[in-house]
Amino acid sequence: MTASSHPVLPDERLAAGVARLAVRHQGRYSVETAQRLIADSYEQLAENAHVRTHPSGAVDPHVLQALTEVGAALDEVCPKPLTDEVVQAADIVITMGCGDACPVVPGHRYDACPVMPGHRYLDRPVPDPGGAPIAVVRSVRDAIDARITTLLDTLPST
Repeated sequence: MTASSHPVLPDERLAAGVARLAVRHQGRYSVETAQRLIADSYEQLAENAHVRTHPSGAVDPHVLQALTEVGAALDEVCPKPLTDEVVQAADIVITMGCGDACPVVPGHRYDACPVMPGHRYLDRPVPDPGGAPIAVVRSVRDAIDARITTLLDTLPST
């Protein structure tokens, strides 16, 4: 019998998870066991996933154009994943239609978070502007701007 090869992990964050589990359970489970469990879990989740990709490596050209038209600073614009750490650190998390595909902290599923008072999780779906004509992208940009303005009007002054 030949030794089985280690499963390939499709994302460096999964490898980081393996490392954390290996350290946490050192002496009880091997690194290989943690790697097999994470790879297996990932494969099972991916079979039924609605969102199958991470943010792209570049911002859509029409999105860049629409943002430039309103004077947005584009110096360091790049797609950014919504990680568990970001969600936990935020007072307000606003997603745009990813629903259960986005990371959530228990209690953040509601406009007013019962677990962590003062924290809010808002899902405000908009059409995906990726690959859309410029007119659609402008419409999405304007809808997001209106929602942000409305939210800012509801926040207490500091």
